[in-house]
Amino acid sequence: MERAIRFLAPVNNQTADLLISAVDNLLAQGTKKLRLLISTPGGSVFHGLSIYNFIKGLPIETDTYNFGSVDSIGVVIFSAGKKRYSVPHSRFLIHGVKFNISGQLSIDEKQLEEYLKGLQIDQANIAKVIADTCGKTIERIYSDMHNRTTLSPQEAIDYGLVHSIQDDLIPSGMHLTTIGEPIQGQAYQTRQFNLPG
Repeated sequence: MERAIRFLAPVNNQTADLLISAVDNLLAQGTKKLRLLISTPGGSVFHGLSIYNFIKGLPIETDTYNFGSVDSIGVVIFSAGKKRYSVPHSRFLIHGVKFNISGQLSIDEKQLEEYLKGLQIDQANIAKVIADTCGKTIERIYSDMHNRTTLSPQEAIDYGLVHSIQDDLIPSGMHLTTIGEPIQGQAYQTRQFNLPG
């Protein structure tokens, strides 16, 4: 039994929890194959790497689909797919890692070293995932991250990130779980339904 999840949201603690919970629920229902449809501006490196490792470790085959834009840490999540697809009118954005400093932040030398080391490890983990997925060297990925590389679907195929371009995302009659933007300022929401057919 194949099921689908549509993830149209930034990557943060709430959306990561909703996605992992949705996968858990589908596994409990006997799902044997999963389609993960992704369109995201990216977000939290911590949560994105956690989702990637979770999806890669599943006991079922998972394919990923870009149905809009897969940016930043979203590229890492997309890389978890055994087969990776893109619609014809989409994009991918690969870039480096940063951390935000807000307000009157005061840090000492040791804390600064800790932030720097964490950023370097995150960047190395992201580069390794993309390099392993695309068959590229780590050095090439570091360069592409530094240059903020944007890929069209065909460029993503040439890059090794996408296997093929296709319009069809979900067959008729398939069960779909959606994780999407808040409505009128409410929390992110999960919905489940069967497509017609």
